[in-house]
Amino acid sequence: MSGYDDRDGRIWLDGKLIDWRDANIHILTHAMHYASSVFEGERAYNGKIFKSRQHSERLHRSANLVDFQIPFTVDEIEAAKVETLAASGLTDAYVRAIAWRGAGEDMGVGSARNPVRLAIAVWEWGAYYGDAKYKGAKLDISKWKRPSPETIPCQAKAAGLYMICTMSKHAAEAKGCSDAMMFDYRGYVAEATGANIFFVKDGEVHTPDPDCFLNGITRQTVIGMLKDRQIKVIERHIMPDELESFEQCWLTGTAAEVTPVGQIGDFNFEVGALTREIAKGYEKIVRL
Repeated sequence: MSGYDDRDGRIWLDGKLIDWRDANIHILTHAMHYASSVFEGERAYNGKIFKSRQHSERLHRSANLVDFQIPFTVDEIEAAKVETLAASGLTDAYVRAIAWRGAGEDMGVGSARNPVRLAIAVWEWGAYYGDAKYKGAKLDISKWKRPSPETIPCQAKAAGLYMICTMSKHAAEAKGCSDAMMFDYRGYVAEATGANIFFVKDGEVHTPDPDCFLNGITRQTVIGMLKDRQIKVIERHIMPDELESFEQCWLTGTAAEVTPVGQIGDFNFEVGALTREIAKGYEKIVRL
């Protein structure tokens, strides 16, 4: 397969569809130097983007949190996503919307005079963790920790916040793992590098309180599914020494969907009935 910069197709950029290979930016784009960029990862199923408007609204919130305004309304972003998905010819696809400070009059930390740009790309993307989605992912434990909300806008889906995630995932893959679990700055269990995490114990579900990391849209969807099934969900701080006591584990995210976890470091988990039920239920709900 060719690289993501060398494909047939169309990308929506600043209000119009252009050829995929022409969707380029200048080397002095502010976002490239100072990470002034926010994005959304979304999936379309049967030609419809799941929770599309929630993603567009969050894109606006993320931009506001990192101090810029997107020059397109939520309705305009929604229409652009529909247009781009149609141009792709795909019905099941990954959708990436990204907004950033471009090249302009400023080239330093400050960039208030630079234009804000918006792009939307659509491509075919299968299971994020490959066959781990069915047999259970193997996770490393990252040396990097999710920072304090006093140091970052932790509820923004901002590009710069993923630097330690990339480093953690690369280290995990070098050890033969699919991903890494991260602790937060206090030492509590936080999340994986691009997905939220859930645990099962005695018929109840425990998941970290998202007080210093993104409260994912898929996470919220799965919590709703569990409550609809009358399964108790406990959002709380989880200590590392509790990992040994949990029976099942799974990850949630737009890319990850619902992926069972078989191992985190030295701790093993069953790919059990509840994990499979939620994974199957999620696959059904996104196609309604």
